Amino acid sequence: VQLQASGGGLVQPGGSLRLSCATSGSIFSINAMGWYRQAPGNQRELVASITSGGSTNYADSVKGRFTISRDNAKNTVYLQMNSLKPEDTAVYYCNVKAQPSIYRATSDYWGQGTLVTVSS
Repeated sequence: VQLQASGGGLVQPGGSLRLSCATSGSIFSINAMGWYRQAPGNQRELVASITSGGSTNYADSVKGRFTISRDNAKNTVYLQMNSLKPEDTAVYYCNVKAQPSIYRATSDYWGQGTLVTVSS
């Protein structure tokens, strides 16, 4: 299972970005998908997650500003980030809980990370 994240960059405070993460490889099923972030000197933290049924969960710091969604046909998860703040600056990592085949257990898989910088 491979994950390819894209969409990071430099944006001014109040701006928007949309992150994408495409999953490829041997995939029997994908359960939850999510986005985490890690700022310098901080631990990696959950930003948002979405189940296979579409239920979502958000960190309190991004509620009302970020929206997570997924396209099951494309095995892709998105993160729409609006009203960005300097404190949102971090490397964002996508995560999926996937079962590569019927003979293997569900495991965590991670993307390579994409840098989001919010600065004027």
